[in-house]
Amino acid sequence: MPENKPIKPMEHHNIGDFLKGQSSKILTSISDDDNTAFVLKNGKPIVVVMSNERYARLLKAGIDINDY
Repeated sequence: MPENKPIKPMEHHNIGDFLKGQSSKILTSISDDDNTAFVLKNGKPIVVVMSNERYARLLKAGIDINDY
C-alpha cells in the first residue's frame, strides 16, 4: 500500500491583491513555482489557480478537472 503523503496547504491570495495591480506578480509566481493557490474573497475561496504544467500533468494522468 502506498505511503500517505502529508497534504501541503495551498497558498492563498486575497482578491484585493489582484485589484491592487499584483495579478502579474502572483500569477507569475504560481507558474514559476509550479504551484496551486486559492483566491479568497471575504476570507472564502472563490477560485483555484494552478500552473499550466500542473494542469498538463493532470490531463496526462487522465484527470480532466472540467469533468467534475
